[in-house]
Amino acid sequence: MSTQLTGRPADASVAHWRAVAAATGPADRATAEQAVRDAYRAAGLAEPAEFRWHPSPLAAVTELLDHRDGFGRSVREQVRTAAWERARTAALAAHGPGGWAELWGATGAELAATTALPAERVRAALLDHFAPEPAAQGWEESRRPENKELRRVAGETRATVRLAVLDAVAGQHDAAWFAAFDTAGTGDDALAALAGVARQAGWWWPFENTVLLSERPVALHRDEAGRLDRADGPALAYADGFALYAWRGMPVPADFLEQLTGLTVERIRTEENAELRRVMLEHFGYDRYLAESGAEPLHRDETGILWRIQLPDDEPVVMVEVVNSTPEPDGTHRTYYLRVPPHIRTARAGVAWTFGVEEEAYRPQRET
Repeated sequence: MSTQLTGRPADASVAHWRAVAAATGPADRATAEQAVRDAYRAAGLAEPAEFRWHPSPLAAVTELLDHRDGFGRSVREQVRTAAWERARTAALAAHGPGGWAELWGATGAELAATTALPAERVRAALLDHFAPEPAAQGWEESRRPENKELRRVAGETRATVRLAVLDAVAGQHDAAWFAAFDTAGTGDDALAALAGVARQAGWWWPFENTVLLSERPVALHRDEAGRLDRADGPALAYADGFALYAWRGMPVPADFLEQLTGLTVERIRTEENAELRRVMLEHFGYDRYLAESGAEPLHRDETGILWRIQLPDDEPVVMVEVVNSTPEPDGTHRTYYLRVPPHIRTARAGVAWTFGVEEEAYRPQRET
């Protein structure tokens, strides 16, 4: 049997599972397959007859959609779900609701944002690949029988893909839960076996006769906040070319990043997608946009200058321009642009908001 989860200190557990979640490169397939056999035996099931490895979740779902009838029934409920329920029940019994919530806050919650989000992005990308949403059409055109049928078929396909994706065990993307269960020390042999698979593999699908496993990504890029982020290529990439592109956590089209090198004020203004427009603004630089767009200040006082950028079909970008009173080593004073809520109407109110106080309460003796 696999080694049990034995209640490591929270910091050690979080560090271990953070590394698992961020791991890239080929799996030790023999170790992963043995852990799967352990998980099946712990669930009271016969060992699977076959293991089929794939370079990405995309490749695994492709085979699943083509050959599912040959794999037998899904046993995810017995292999993964039952182990999860036992571990949660044991954790609640051992620590109480308050203690479990505190433990989760110190372990799983810390990792959830950086593990659950990539998993959700992979799910969305798989749905979009196999069953993209039908393009929006006008009311009259939508009444045409052929278009209704296309939408019906697309809807059925999307439902099929969604079920295939939901049959997966998230592997390394389950790191947040393993960190919590590891610290709680409430896992059994079944959970330890699942942890063994997660240390080696990405998503995997347990069926009665066959197990489909996907390799981990070959590249993973994040920003300082742990969000998927890369300006010159895919933020998450698999060996077969399946990839996710993102800028500071926001999904972007594969060709979008190439456009950032030649941005102009007009190109930003004419971008119809509000989220992509925000990415463009951030990359272009708010100060540069203000200078090149001929923007007029909304308000100025001794604390700074308040600027507003009006954007079509989106809330305005409002920033307060301030000068650091502490000089740089060369004697110059650095200028900062601080984004503030759209309701701000004065520079002082904007600066006060950045300090978390009301405008009337902001009366610094010396600004830094």
